[in-house]
Amino acid sequence: MTTWVVAEEPCHDLAGNLCTLGIKGPTTMVGFNRSILFRHLRPHRLALLTSVAIAVAGISLETNARPLSVRVNRWLELRNISGSVDFLRGGQWRPAQVGQRLEAIGDGVRTGAGALARLAVDTQVGFVSVSENSSLRITELYTTPRGGKVTELDVDRGQARVFVRPFTNPDSRLEIRTPAGVNGVRGTNFGIAIQPSGRSSLVVEEGLVVSEAQGVSVPVNAGFQNFTVPGEPPSTPVPITEDPGLNLLRLERQRREGQSTVVVEGRTAPVNLLVIDDETQEIDQDGNFALELPITDQRIEVTVVTPLGKMQVYELVVP
Repeated sequence: MTTWVVAEEPCHDLAGNLCTLGIKGPTTMVGFNRSILFRHLRPHRLALLTSVAIAVAGISLETNARPLSVRVNRWLELRNISGSVDFLRGGQWRPAQVGQRLEAIGDGVRTGAGALARLAVDTQVGFVSVSENSSLRITELYTTPRGGKVTELDVDRGQARVFVRPFTNPDSRLEIRTPAGVNGVRGTNFGIAIQPSGRSSLVVEEGLVVSEAQGVSVPVNAGFQNFTVPGEPPSTPVPITEDPGLNLLRLERQRREGQSTVVVEGRTAPVNLLVIDDETQEIDQDGNFALELPITDQRIEVTVVTPLGKMQVYELVVP
């Protein structure tokens, strides 16, 4: 029979929980005369003891349902920044500085047009490079009881590249979450790019990454790429293109309701990001785009960015 017994002094159980009110357990009743024990407990003390036992048992069950973690110093440190980069802590954005550390859930960085940021993961496990017009936040950062390092990052827009050495601890893992799904790694070199719609592209240069969405896991090996649409499972991997090329199909001035606009149509690799005048534009799953933009200048700057961070800038002259 399992019950709770009275301890003479406060103690800690194996999980490190304080034995509240001198009660420790659960444990098996051995060598106690139950009538003697309960005869010396006043009714109100017995009621309190029962309440505490139930409460502690509930906490224990809830704790056991979650992965245990060890409180140690974990962080991502800003090693290099270029252009407009902001640092998030405590819900407030401030200009970032080299040496600042993302240490708590919710800490993050964001980059403006033409900006870059590089973060080092603690214990020299690797780096995360964040391209322009991108946002990254910490969702999990802890150490398991067996010394494994768990790092979960959320990238909801833009492009990021990850360089991570192979993990030696089986409990260690790194995950990049996007609006479309999760990319889990144990040591690799890969990049992601996220369309305004949330569609996420993945390109793996070295190692193995597993794309997960809608209960489906798709392994993506080195030399392959795929994409994930929100609400759908990951696509079948195909060989890497890594081509920032732009095929311009139409560039035409129009006048509508007294205002001049320009129609831009073209195609690029479907995993790429298309940035026009510092704003990321949506492209479809085949890489096609058709845009009508206001004319603010006679030249339009178009930047194509691959998931691995390769960029090509094009200057279009409005006819």
